[in-house]
Amino acid sequence: MAEPEFTATGVRIGKRMRSLTRAGQVRISDGRLELLTSYGSEIDSAPVQAVRASKPWFGPDDRALADVNGTRYSLTLGEREPAPGQPGPPSARRFIEAVRRAAEHRG
Repeated sequence: MAEPEFTATGVRIGKRMRSLTRAGQVRISDGRLELLTSYGSEIDSAPVQAVRASKPWFGPDDRALADVNGTRYSLTLGEREPAPGQPGPPSARRFIEAVRRAAEHRG
C-alpha cells in the first residue's frame, strides 16, 4: 500500500446534528477518501473524484464539509498547522486542498 497523500487523526466526524466519532481519522490514499472511527473502522469511503470538500459559509476555521456517497459529513480538524515536529491535526484548508489535488491527479 502506498503512503497516504493526506492523514488526519483526532478528527471529530459528524453527520447532521449527530457526532459519529470525536477522535476519528481522515485519510486519502490510492485515490480514495476514507473516514474512520478512532478504532479504525470505516464510517464511509469513496473515490476522491466523487467527494466534494468545502468550508461551511459560517463557522470556525477548523471546520470542513465532505459530501461522500450522497452523505454530508462535518469534519472538525485543527485550526492551524501544527508546528514542525509537534503532533496535531492538519487544518481544514489543507484537507480541502488535498481532496482537490488527489482528484485532479486521478482525474
